[in-house]
Amino acid sequence: MYTRLKSEVGPWPEPTFPQGIDLEVEASRSRRRMYPVTAFYSVHLLVLTALAWRSSHIARALPFFVGGLALWTLMEYVVHRFVLHVAFPARKDWPSRLLHKLFDASHADHHARPWDGYYINGHLDTLLVAVWLVPLSFLAPPYTASMTVAALFAAYIAEEWAHHAMHFCNFHWRYFQYVRRRHLYHHSRHGVATAYGITSDFWDRVFGTRIPAPQRARLLPPPATRPSPQPSPLHA
Repeated sequence: MYTRLKSEVGPWPEPTFPQGIDLEVEASRSRRRMYPVTAFYSVHLLVLTALAWRSSHIARALPFFVGGLALWTLMEYVVHRFVLHVAFPARKDWPSRLLHKLFDASHADHHARPWDGYYINGHLDTLLVAVWLVPLSFLAPPYTASMTVAALFAAYIAEEWAHHAMHFCNFHWRYFQYVRRRHLYHHSRHGVATAYGITSDFWDRVFGTRIPAPQRARLLPPPATRPSPQPSPLHA
């Protein structure tokens, strides 16, 4: 249950880190909330892919799948910037009231309590979109729009697990270290209006919300150092 309205606390509430936080418990809570939609969207994609393979339409399905992945990167940016970080006041007109009810409480708790596993991911929220978008996608020719929609939701799952890892894991992969540091910078008071892309900064570059170069340079992990090769006995 969301507790903070962005129209009251602002689009970027100041984060708090009280004493006694058990990150293992919070990570476990975050994972449990992701399991249902992970299973649902994974099965959806696997069944559609199997049907496309059996009907010899996999060549048609593949470009639409790739297109869905590409489209998701833009949706990730747009939703994060213009839905999750925008306050929707409850004005008298019905569109404003609807937007306020649907979106004003979204994401504020995550920024106020970035350690809280209850607010790391959207849990079942996207099912409200899937229940009408998935059936509509089947009105298009087989394995076209339906495959794009399946790719969108699969990419959403991948992004949510990546987001979980950025808060609770510390993998040593260079790219992961970079996107993790970018995202944690986004959670700071200096970076809240930058780095809306979670898994990449491509659209931040396009729309001018990339982290400034001096700060970005400090976020880059140092290049991996390799030990110098030992001289060969033949050349000693």
